[in-house]
Amino acid sequence: MSVPFSGVDWRPACSLQTAKLRADMLASARAFFSDHDILEVDTPSLSEAAISDPNIETIAVQLSADAKRQYFLQTSPEFAMKRLLCAGWPDIYQICKVYRDGELGRRHQPEFTMIEWYRRGHSLQSMMEHTAEFIATMLCDAYPAKRIEYLSYAEAFERYTGLDPLTASIGEMRELSGADPGLAKSLADDRDAWLDYLLESRVARDFSKTGLTILHHYPATQAALARLCESDRRYADRFEIFAGELELANGYYELANAGEQRRRMEEDQIKRSRVNAAQRPLDEKFLAALEAGLPSCCGVAVGFDRLVMLQAEHSRVQDVQSFAVVDTDDAG
Repeated sequence: MSVPFSGVDWRPACSLQTAKLRADMLASARAFFSDHDILEVDTPSLSEAAISDPNIETIAVQLSADAKRQYFLQTSPEFAMKRLLCAGWPDIYQICKVYRDGELGRRHQPEFTMIEWYRRGHSLQSMMEHTAEFIATMLCDAYPAKRIEYLSYAEAFERYTGLDPLTASIGEMRELSGADPGLAKSLADDRDAWLDYLLESRVARDFSKTGLTILHHYPATQAALARLCESDRRYADRFEIFAGELELANGYYELANAGEQRRRMEEDQIKRSRVNAAQRPLDEKFLAALEAGLPSCCGVAVGFDRLVMLQAEHSRVQDVQSFAVVDTDDAG
């Protein structure tokens, strides 16, 4: 197809073939959840509250009909879905658009599709297995369940960096990383930032290219919304799943303690202030729901566009979306 005469490229970002594949995969996802008796739900994309995580930026929205208040496009349906669980709803899932600022590149778009679900009464191990089964189903066994390696966070760091993530000094991490002076200055003395950088640059790059790697039991300082491990509270009941170095899923055995969750959110706000990030209003309705009682459950979020990327053998998220918000080839 030739470039439009007007010079404005209005055409779809993905091919019709990819769009059909995407539709087939969405149908397969819904069939998978139906087979497991998991209810589809739909929660709002807008909220007066925002996630406090200092590593994730929300997109603020002002409504002319309600100019006194600020709203935020949601980075995940997590808080709303947990409120449903607190109200007594069964296992639930959602397929929805989510929005994040500050993330742009071949694997990132500010708007993307997330599949998130929660299962009551499941252990972290059973949720990891269940999520791997889902991914294998989506990828038509390109990454079959029999080719899965389970690695604890500590094991992965020991194998690929020789460091203990709980005791390694910032100096040791800086030296191993080979980070340039500008990056090293921006990471400063933030241990978790250094661990994140090493995970991406030194650890995940060596994960299997022909199978799934399930990285589990992250340091407690990276628990986010996961509970701490009952057998070793230095670690959190959190996992991520990778295909090669590409992260596909992030899951937790969910924290149900409202007081601890509020403490973590307030600590996030302090971290945000240290890096001059905007303070975000806490989701008081979510915290009140936790007070009412969240049932024992595990949850996981999967980046659907990345699954399509793998199945269609594309290297950019925008190549599997009908229209990309930002053309990463043109982005500065």
